[in-house]
Amino acid sequence: MQSLGRAFEILELMADAGGTASVSQLAVRAALPLPTIHRLLRTLVELGYVRQEPSRHYTLGPRLIRLGEASSRMLRTWSQPLLIELVDTLGESANLAMLDRDEIVYVAQAPSRHSMRMFTEVGRRVQPHCTAVGKAILATRSDAQVRGLLARAGLPARTEHTLIDLEAFLTELARVREQGYAVDDGEQEIGVRCVAVVVPDAPTPLALSVSGPTGRMTDALIDRAVPVLGEVAARLSSELAATG
Repeated sequence: MQSLGRAFEILELMADAGGTASVSQLAVRAALPLPTIHRLLRTLVELGYVRQEPSRHYTLGPRLIRLGEASSRMLRTWSQPLLIELVDTLGESANLAMLDRDEIVYVAQAPSRHSMRMFTEVGRRVQPHCTAVGKAILATRSDAQVRGLLARAGLPARTEHTLIDLEAFLTELARVREQGYAVDDGEQEIGVRCVAVVVPDAPTPLALSVSGPTGRMTDALIDRAVPVLGEVAARLSSELAATG
């Protein structure tokens, strides 16, 4: 059981490191002797869950793809009733998104019943700095971690409203931490407004959001949406914990 737990710890540490790491890096982060790390990695390589590169670094292996795809399908199944509930309560499209390495990926959505509505394709990848879900997730990280991520991903302007200055963005994240929710006000797409909260204690960084045209996503609707999103996020967190 101890070896099994350590093997999963290695996989999670590699995921946290962006999918690749050296033996020495894993030994330090796991606080385990080098021979133990070598033994665990050999087993994971033989099973296809890790692969060794010519650089002698190790990367997450292709067999994890099938597990990830199955897990994503189950996440959509578990979250869909809650997203539909958000649409019924607030009238606008509801989304569930996760942080995957340096990008935000939409993993589930329930569309609004309005003829004019926001539609985000499941599987779509966007950068985190210009989305409410991205801000909500990044606000759970330290400024040093955010700086590292944005050093890799950058802060390109999606619209004239996108925050492209790092210090201004960090100030925005401080505001998100204080108020407990994030807003994208035309920063990803002109004419679209979105409000999001993080899913607490999720096994992977997740956020729930409600989005719609600026004319309908008023300040009053956002004020009404925040507690509803928080309550639904807590319920999703409990459901994920129960299935873990």
